Amino acid sequence: MTIIKQRAGLLAAASPLVLAGLMAGCATSPSDGGDSAGPFFQRTATLPVYHNRPDGTDPAEGTAAEIVTATPDGMTLIYTDSPGERIGFVDIADPAAPRPAGTIPMDGEPTSVTVVGDHALVAIDQSESFTDPAGELAVVDIASREVLAHCDLGGQPDSVAASPDGRFLAVAMENQRDEEVNDGAIPQLPAGNLTLLDLGPDGAPVNCDSPRVVDLTGLAEVAPEDPEPEFVDINADGIVAVTLQENNHIALVDAATGEVTGHFPAGTVDLTAVDLTEDGVIAPTETVSDLRREPDAIGWLGTDRLVTANEGDWEGGSRSFTVFDTNGAVEFDSGNALDHLGMRIGHYPEGRSDAKGVEPEGAEVGRFGGETLMFVNSERANFVAVYADRGAGAEPAFVQVLPTAVAPEGVVAIPSRDLVAVATEEDSEEDGIRATISLYARTADSNPYPRIVSTDDPATGAPIAWGALSGLAADPSDADRLYAVSDSAYAVSRLHTIETASTPAVITGAIDLTKDGQPAGYDLEGVALRAEGGFWLASEGDAEAENPLQQRSLLLQVNADGRVEREIALPEALQAQATSRGFEGVAAWGEGANERVILAVQNGWEDDPANTTKLAIYAPATDSWNFVRYPLEAPASERGGWIGLSEITWLGDERFALIERDNQPGDYAAIKTITTIDLAGVTPAPYGGTIPTVEKTVALDLIGPMKADQGWITDKPEGFAVTADGRLLLLTDNDGVDGANGETQLLDIGTRDQLN
Repeated sequence: MTIIKQRAGLLAAASPLVLAGLMAGCATSPSDGGDSAGPFFQRTATLPVYHNRPDGTDPAEGTAAEIVTATPDGMTLIYTDSPGERIGFVDIADPAAPRPAGTIPMDGEPTSVTVVGDHALVAIDQSESFTDPAGELAVVDIASREVLAHCDLGGQPDSVAASPDGRFLAVAMENQRDEEVNDGAIPQLPAGNLTLLDLGPDGAPVNCDSPRVVDLTGLAEVAPEDPEPEFVDINADGIVAVTLQENNHIALVDAATGEVTGHFPAGTVDLTAVDLTEDGVIAPTETVSDLRREPDAIGWLGTDRLVTANEGDWEGGSRSFTVFDTNGAVEFDSGNALDHLGMRIGHYPEGRSDAKGVEPEGAEVGRFGGETLMFVNSERANFVAVYADRGAGAEPAFVQVLPTAVAPEGVVAIPSRDLVAVATEEDSEEDGIRATISLYARTADSNPYPRIVSTDDPATGAPIAWGALSGLAADPSDADRLYAVSDSAYAVSRLHTIETASTPAVITGAIDLTKDGQPAGYDLEGVALRAEGGFWLASEGDAEAENPLQQRSLLLQVNADGRVEREIALPEALQAQATSRGFEGVAAWGEGANERVILAVQNGWEDDPANTTKLAIYAPATDSWNFVRYPLEAPASERGGWIGLSEITWLGDERFALIERDNQPGDYAAIKTITTIDLAGVTPAPYGGTIPTVEKTVALDLIGPMKADQGWITDKPEGFAVTADGRLLLLTDNDGVDGANGETQLLDIGTRDQLN
């Protein structure tokens, strides 16, 4: 594998363009080979699976939703919960209101599940060690929720798949390697295999005692003595496709006879315009050659073609999905498209740049409305890319992207109900991340997601990369133009221009901040336009930050090309009282000698009374600070947490709107509001004097609008702007997809008169 580093200049501004497939209501139709014109999938519900825990268990206990399948009638989902050693059931009779339907304990860690007839067939890992793998297939009666049989598999199973006619079950027996041994390199015996079971009319295995064990050794060029089967699928002709992920190989097996009918290497790819360096900057300027695909999930496209999600595991991971014919010829490879999709929609995980980028893992195929659709999960970027198959020799057409919770693992298509379900496995109650089941119905006339995309940068040919948008300002002379800043999720601070005339809104330019001619990385949390040109920016400040530019709360005067002209600090006596949560918004009004800048401090500092924080007011002409206090609500979430400010916006005269919120996401969120204050009649005081407390009015509750997309919402509504034509726009911070699902919401939440 050869890596060429081409670290060119930072991204420049680019012209707007219509982004096919991501823009609502595409102009082209499926029949002419263009992108889909709809209908589109829209998320109808997200169920955190901790709600489906057994009675008496702690809701904070770790759980997961990994592999998910559906009953033949499409009314019930069944998912594996490996850390809980159980499988779970979800009633989806109403896709907008899925109901927890209980769990069944398993004798080990379930790794995969499928349904045939009346039975759920569950693969279970019971290994004591990597060198002594063990496992079984549990046969579960769905109606009674009883485990009827246990089939010893003689090793560690990974995935299962049933033939479309219900006659056969294929089990990929991975006998996985120990990643702590020899840096995870293979061979590491015992070798894996493919195990085949015959199924009776009710879906239960009839040959538990004598399954067909298919030897897969000697096939792959990579460690042929140690095949590690990962994923299986069976076509209508009864041919099993199985990926040997670490071996970078694919085998085809006749389910009836156990005969290997074909096999081929998954091959390598060359990628250009990708980011291969974890350095806090998304710079798609690098090239890599001969990168092994190492496919994980596999799915049949009819009976003569296959699609793989190329996650990688050992020495590869091509960040792509591939369509093969059964002879191993590559009909299509997505190359850098999924990485670029992540960059374009703000979901790119920069922290995975030196590994496998967006990391495609799951793949599913379903026939919807006359179209064969492919669903490819990105485990690290938290989305599912939907492509329409156009047949042999034709390039698949991008249809849309579905946002998910953190770490989508399993996906199941339910064409009979026009539904898709996605399971996400990441679960950390401490961090406000919960494993989920999300449902998407093919009922939208226009593409509901994303809310913001970026145009291409002509210098790289890749999208303008963005994320962690943490402050918002409206152009006072252009009702369709916004400005947003990114925070310390990235090593270089960036100011973005957003055009809102189209749906989704389009980031048309990005300016990187410079100080003394060098790229500068502040912790930007607010932006305001100066009447005299340029911007005022707020940098939060945290004394424990490694970057010296981020250790103090700073007001920055920045010119139109991103050059920092002044760093304005608070009085030393006040800065000494700072906590790790400083400036979180900035607004400006007036000009000349009357220019004023106001900044919101997120939480109270050491010198503030309980449930209060400060608003700092700066007069540029006199280089002086004055202050008022703002009354904060008490925490109301079941998880406690804190309440603070995230934005301040000038409304005219001496009136301001603020975002007041808790730090709780998803179901835990209790307080997300827009409040207003009026400084008329209030005399701000210098630090050390008697600081007055302003009165606030709660104008808008944000939880409803934020939950309207039916996802696990972020805790961070952080940008608010009033456009020149009086629209109220709310922006959320996606934390650069680090411990967050990556969704950015740009919501139109009303009109200016709602703040009166």
